[in-house]
Formats: sequence, C-alpha cells, structure tokens
Amino acid sequence: MIPVCLWSWTAAAPPVAAAQDVPFAQETARKMRVGATPAANDVRAIALAPNGDALAATRGGLFVLRSGASAWQQAICEADGGPTFCVTCEASGVVWAGAWNGLYRGSGDGPTVRVTGIEGPISLVVAVGSGVRAMGTDGAWTVHGGRVERLHQNTATSFRGAVAGRDGSLWVATEVGLYQMAGEGARLLRGGRELVSSSVRAVATAPDGAVWAGCLGGISVLRDGKRAGAITPKQGLPSSSVTALAFGPDGELWVGTPIGAARYDGGTWALRHGLRWLPSDEVRGIAVGRDGSAWIATADGVSVISRNPMTLAEKAKRFLEVCYARHIRAPGLVEKCALDPPGDLASWKPRDDDNDGQYTAMYLAMQSYRYAVTRDPAARTAARRAFRALKFLQTVTGTPGFVARTVIPSDWTSMADANETRDARQLADERARDPRSKYVPVRWRPSADGKWLWKGDTSSDEITGHYYGYALYYDLAADDEDKAEVREHVRRVTDGIIDGGLTLVDLDGAHTRWAVWAPERLTGDGNWTPESGINAVEILSYLKTAHHMTGDAQYERLYQELYRKRGYDKLVDRAKTVDPAWRTHIDDELLALALPALLRYETDPTMLRRYRRATETWYRAVSRDGCPLFDYTLAMATGSAPDTRASMRFLRETPMDLVRWRMDNSRREDIALVRSPEPEVLQTSRLLSPAETCVMRWDNHPFEVVQGDGGATESDGVFWLLPYWMGRYLGLIGKP
Repeated sequence: MIPVCLWSWTAAAPPVAAAQDVPFAQETARKMRVGATPAANDVRAIALAPNGDALAATRGGLFVLRSGASAWQQAICEADGGPTFCVTCEASGVVWAGAWNGLYRGSGDGPTVRVTGIEGPISLVVAVGSGVRAMGTDGAWTVHGGRVERLHQNTATSFRGAVAGRDGSLWVATEVGLYQMAGEGARLLRGGRELVSSSVRAVATAPDGAVWAGCLGGISVLRDGKRAGAITPKQGLPSSSVTALAFGPDGELWVGTPIGAARYDGGTWALRHGLRWLPSDEVRGIAVGRDGSAWIATADGVSVISRNPMTLAEKAKRFLEVCYARHIRAPGLVEKCALDPPGDLASWKPRDDDNDGQYTAMYLAMQSYRYAVTRDPAARTAARRAFRALKFLQTVTGTPGFVARTVIPSDWTSMADANETRDARQLADERARDPRSKYVPVRWRPSADGKWLWKGDTSSDEITGHYYGYALYYDLAADDEDKAEVREHVRRVTDGIIDGGLTLVDLDGAHTRWAVWAPERLTGDGNWTPESGINAVEILSYLKTAHHMTGDAQYERLYQELYRKRGYDKLVDRAKTVDPAWRTHIDDELLALALPALLRYETDPTMLRRYRRATETWYRAVSRDGCPLFDYTLAMATGSAPDTRASMRFLRETPMDLVRWRMDNSRREDIALVRSPEPEVLQTSRLLSPAETCVMRWDNHPFEVVQGDGGATESDGVFWLLPYWMGRYLGLIGKP
C-alpha cells in the first residue's frame, strides 16, 4: 500500500499490488580484440569447442581463446597465416578450419596442421556423420579419419553456410539458392515460391527439426523440405539482410545482420547493436554456448552477450557503486564523467555541465527516498552532502539569494561554455532569431576566496530541480538540525526570486535567460507564451514549498495572489503543451519535478483537483514513454498506480553499461521513422527497449532515432536510481 502517512493526501490511497522484485535475466556484453592487427579482428566465423574453447576464423588466420583465458592465441603457424573463412568443432573436440590454402585440423592443445590432398581456398566445413565435408572454389572433399576423398558435385561454389538435417541430408547455403544434398544428388531451392530470395547467407536447424534459411530479404522456414513460413521485417526482423543464424539451447534464435545481432524468443525480437554490445554492427557469425551465451563474430572483433540472474535491488546497488566511484566531484556535485578515449572507464575525469545543480538535486531526492525506505545512515549522510553542495551553489556567489548553475575548481583549464565576446552584428543577428536571447559575456566568475569558478545565467530548470531536492530531503531524510539549515537556505533563495520581481536576477542586474516567472511576462508578454504554463507551475511550487518549510505567511499570500488574481490558475491548466512547435521532453521532466510539491502540500480541495487534473493531462502526453519517474509521479498524484509494466521493463532492461554510446536505429526495417510528436527530431514509431537506445535522462526524447555521444561520457545512473527508490517508497516495487 502507498505509505500515505508521509504525504499530505486528502483521502487514503487504495491498495496497490507491488511489482515483485524477482530475479530476471540481466544482459551484459564482453567485447574482445582477437589480435593486435586489423586482419586479426576481421572475424569471418566463430565456433565453440566442447571443452569451452572458442575458435575465431579471421582475415589474419585462426585464433583460439582457451577456456578460462583472457587472451586469444594464434592457432595456425604464422607461415601459413592468412585469411581463414570458416571453423567448426566436432563433438570429439577435433577442430576443422577452412583457410586460403586448404583445410586445417587440430585437436586439444596440439598443433593445427594442414590436411594434405585438399587444394585451394576452403570456405565451408561441416560435420557429416563420422567425418567432415570441406568445400571451396576449387572443389569439395570428404575427410574420414585420415582418408581424403574428392567429390564430384555440380553446384555453385559461393558457399555461405551448411547444416546437417535430421533426415541425413546436407543443407548448403549459396548465393544462388539453398542446396539439399543427399548422396550424390543435389536439389536446389531458389527464391520465389521456395525461399524469400535465392541469396542464402546462413542456414540452421531448429530444435523441432525445421530448417531455417537466412536470405537477403529475410528468413525462410522449411519443413520436410518445403516452405512453411517466412520471417521478414513485417514480422519484427530488424533487418532483411541475414548473415548468420544460430539456435540456443533454450530454442531462442540469434540472427546476424549488417546492423547488429537480433534475438528472437518466439514472441518478441530484440536487437543488440552499437558499441555498447558489439565491436562492429557487421555480424559475420554466431555461436551459442551451452549456457546460452552468444559469441558473435563481427568485422572488428568478438563479443560475448551473456544473461545472468539479478534483482532490481542488486542492480541498484551496482549503479550506486558506479555513481560513488566516478560521479561525485567537489564540492559534492553529481553528474556524468568524461571518458577519453571514448568508452574507456579507466580514463574517466570529472566534467561540468549546465545542469549540475538540477541533477545533483535529483540525486539528493534519490538518496532521500533511499533513506526513507532503508533508514540506512549512509543514505542520510549522502543526502546531506548533496544538499550542502546545492547550498554552496548559492553561497559561492556572494549574493543574498542568487544560485549558480554549477561550480568548478579555479585551476580547471577546460569548462563548458567558456566566457565569450560577440560584436553588435552577431548580437543583432541572434536577437532577430530569438527576441528573448541574452548576451552573457562573462559566464564564469571567481569565488571570493579564489578557489572556485562559478557559472551564472542559471536556468529555471536548475531552480526547479533544486526545490524538488530540497522538499524531498526536508520531508524524508533531514533531521531537526538539517531541517533548520534547509529552511534558512530555501528562505534565502525564495526571497531572492521575490526581490527580483519573480525572476532570477544575475550579477548584471537583469534576469537570466530562462528563469522568469513574473506575471507581466507570463500573462502579458507574447514571447513567453510557450513557457507560461510550466513556469506558472514552477513558481507556485517554489512558493508552496517555502511556506511548507518556513510557515512564513508572505509566501502563501503571494502564492494565492498569483493563483487567484494574476491568472496562474488558468496557466496551470495548460502547463503541459502538446503543440508540436513547443512540445519538449525537457518540460515533461520539469513538470515531474514541479508538480509533486503542489500535490503534497496543497489542502484546498478545488486547487488540489486542478493540480491533479494538470498532472493527468501531463501524464497523458508522456504515458507512452515507459518512464518509471513519470509513472510513479502519477501514482503519487492520484493515489493509485497506472499500468507500470513498461516501467518495470525499463528498470529491468536498462543495460549495466552506463557509457553513453551512440545508438543509431535509423537503419532498422522493423520500425517506421516519424516526425511526431516533436517535429524537430526524427523519431521511432514505437518505443524501443532501453537496451536498444542510449542511456536515458528524462529530459531526453526516448523515441529519438539517433542518441548518445559516442562513448565520450558515462551516466551517473541517477536516471534509474531515482525512480527505483521512489517506486520502493511508494510501495510500487517490492523488496527483493
């Protein structure tokens, strides 16, 4: 049940069944370089031996990764090193590899030697009975024990793959079709009525004995030698160009494509692509181990995708460890860290961001929820440190109430948005494009003690985040001494906004670019129409929070005046705009931060109904985002939970890798690309799994087609931790 005792509800919340935190399969990827040269990492095929060894056929030769080892070793002597096209392992452990100059045989830890009597490049090797069949551009051979026999077969030699069928026949994929070989005969199946197309690049046998042929155009399913079905992008296949097929021990299908590796469980498709999962999206081969791990050969190395049981509580613990290890910088600010080279966690360095204050405040909120759930003193200590970092953003300015965007040590030589100078022509050009633009030549100023540089031009986003964090810390984690400190700080900031005419006035005597909440702007200046609704909610939220903490009647009087006399009641009704020209996910997140204080602290039934109605209007616009922060905010607003299955999916499917890799879904064929609901960016027609998109932050658009910064930064994990602990607090997520 939602713990209503800690919130100012006017009616008891109905019982809500918590989502059980049972173990789920958490995917992880281990990307490996096979060798030191580009040729060694140009992997053409991969196979797994019964003893756990992995074999990779590459342009630079055959390589082996011994079970339990961390480095690959060359498996063919360097004198014969050269392109290796295929590799297979018999149940006995014998390894066969087709190379540029013939067939090679190896066993155990012994040498891999060339088989005499077989000439030319061998592009296909497949186990047949007690031996193997080797095929290449110059012919085909069978090898039984030490005896080599040349075959006389009149088939195309563009071999791409082969598998033995249950009926004893051999199915061979070529660029002219799929051959069914039995004895001396060969039947050719071609595109049209028999196959999706004649270009067959892979073939595999399903657990039920059906033969699956991966073609240019999709997958053909054959039963008893006849076409029984087809899988194309219309059925969810992410790419119609199939390069590899492999079934796992549980019957799941892995499909290699030029845009990544797809997995099919019989009901849903999943795509694993981008540097989060693979060294290259160009997949050449897949082998699935007995434990279900997929070994994926790509154009630039090998990746192993594994799944292991994990609970949400365990995941939260690991994300918090990452946050503590790399994402809290002096004086306690929490944000992304920089990685150079991209993706290299060992190279991490702290960095500044315009939204350091807001995201530190969301971290503060998360730790406050965590303390309320667990009563862990470490959570309270972490929350206290985060609050004091936010407080420092005000005191470092040396002003009565102005709050800095962020702060960095004075010896940093690189920062975001360095001070700049523009001439009159540039300023005129900018103002013509945006009448509300503000020229801020001095963004960074030294602190009085010379130890810090603080950044001005603070936005409404920052202030909204601050108040959200203040309120949750005050209500859930602060002790009496902490509460007194919070009250005094909130009074200073709120008084500063009021003294600035309901704007945040910078040291230049003018309000900052975005921090404007004054009625003469929101109701009397057409340039502020797009933000008028959300900014009205923000200032009402600040004032209500200040009154809740201090009891000072001046905040309540101003709050009531804005609401009842200055038209802010009507502005609340359109806080969430769905106008395509103005709609942004930044506002979606800000409303999730601003509305809760109004819902918690307001007791007037009429006003509370309006705030709940505004929350429901907002939620209708964001409900398809699958965002647990948004879902749980609605639960807090209404006292009942929405359908949170999408939220649980997000929490479970979010990758453990928090590097912000570039994730490009523009080449997928299983989705449509649209310009709705935000025409400014290209979006996917349906919500993808977080495993297929960049690490989220809730001011980002989850439907955006191309996301990420190429691995230049790692997320702090708060985007996940905040809704997790909020869900735990509200009783929407159970204990593990």
